Amino acid sequence: TLSNPVEKVAYLVIFHILFVLFVWTYWKSIFTLPVQPGKKYHMSYADQERYENEERPEVQRQILAEIARKLPVYTRTGSGGIRFCDRCQLIKPDRCHHCSVCAICVLKMDHHCPWVNNCIGFSNYKFFLLFLAYSLLYCLYIAATVFKYFIKYWT
Repeated sequence: TLSNPVEKVAYLVIFHILFVLFVWTYWKSIFTLPVQPGKKYHMSYADQERYENEERPEVQRQILAEIARKLPVYTRTGSGGIRFCDRCQLIKPDRCHHCSVCAICVLKMDHHCPWVNNCIGFSNYKFFLLFLAYSLLYCLYIAATVFKYFIKYWT
């Protein structure tokens, strides 16, 4: 056991600092909403009607290319066309992906994390990485402080 009260206080202070950082970044990862593309990437009603009424895919690609000329879009599909989300009815900016769980397009989407039940992307990527780092430090700290007693128990 710890005989020095200063040691006990130091252990508790470090433990609680790591715990607060861990919980704070977890909270921010969960409750920071994913960022969606701006209104300028959504097609106008007239353009949407024009696109949907056209039967030929090559003319549809031309319509998308015409609309995307005004937008800062650089990423193209494998065939050279503009990336378009049928479900959200928008021209996708670079690194934008549709999340099937959240049913929205998310900017710089990395993945949908079931542990935080949120899309990890542009808005909360920093908090998610900090959450992973603090959880690692928290677990290592607890393991290091308990290791002596774990060995004592088994010997």
